[in-house]
Amino acid sequence: MDAGLFWEWVIKSLIIVLMLTAGFAYATLYERRVIARIQVRIGPNRAGPFGLLQPVADGIKLIFKEELTPAGADKVLFFLAPIITVLPSLVITAVVPWGDTVVIGGRVIRLYLTDINVGILYILAVASISVYGIVLAGWASNNKYALLGGLRSTAQMISYELALGLSFVGPILLAGSLSLMDIINAQKHLWFVVLQPAAFLLYFLASLAEVNRAPFDMPEAEQELTAGYHAEYSGMKFALFFMAEYIKMIAVAMIGASLFLGGFMGPFVDRFPWLGPVYLFLKVAVWLFVMIWLRATLPRIRYDRLMQLGWKVMFPLGLLNAVVTAFVVVLVGG
Repeated sequence: MDAGLFWEWVIKSLIIVLMLTAGFAYATLYERRVIARIQVRIGPNRAGPFGLLQPVADGIKLIFKEELTPAGADKVLFFLAPIITVLPSLVITAVVPWGDTVVIGGRVIRLYLTDINVGILYILAVASISVYGIVLAGWASNNKYALLGGLRSTAQMISYELALGLSFVGPILLAGSLSLMDIINAQKHLWFVVLQPAAFLLYFLASLAEVNRAPFDMPEAEQELTAGYHAEYSGMKFALFFMAEYIKMIAVAMIGASLFLGGFMGPFVDRFPWLGPVYLFLKVAVWLFVMIWLRATLPRIRYDRLMQLGWKVMFPLGLLNAVVTAFVVVLVGG
């Protein structure tokens, strides 16, 4: 293997990890400020100028906070569960492009870690792993509320992964490829959200359920389960669950923007490739704003209604959209 290519991969991997961890920290601040504005409050503004050091203060607090392990817990699984939850959220964006190519020091650099021809399958495979961490956390805690949260998470993620997978079918058929780079390039002239509004809505709602965001945050419903699967966690172990949720928010926003909103595509990207990451960042920021807005607006729905929505509405709609899209693609292509 070329040594330069190896170090290029290493540097890109570090950039992705650092970008997601820093994004997690400031996504929490972004959420708190947006919700404060919606609720006509001020929000965090004491730690640093404009409150910009609030995530740093929160991190220091969690690092030095005492960690407690229940006497009846399975010590090994209790320790591993947060790690199993956070790792998939860090690696899932490896196939998401942030731009095309740029020239640095005479070397052509691709603004993505890798572009595999089964990128969508990679995303679906990695996304399904994080549920194991949540289930293990609920079971290893030896707490009935935590166990109920873990079981809820299992049922919810299995139900909504079907709709999530079907929402990918439309862009795949229109682009004729499982590669995210090919799907983005197919949207140079028209975003797929225009051609696939049903698939976009399916993806958005299913991704909310996948990352346990309101109004689908049933695995941690504090009024019913006293925080659910992470009820017994504290300190940095709790911070890892918190990190996984916000990094997954950023990841689903990046994937959704790539599938339906043109990804890094935008005006003048062909002439100025460095604009690609800027456009992707702006699209992700708007996507996160809508997710936060929904949390501040909608109440948590009943669990039976959540399952009915997934199985009786979203799953049939996803199947119908896939069949209609396939028929139109064959008809137009023929």
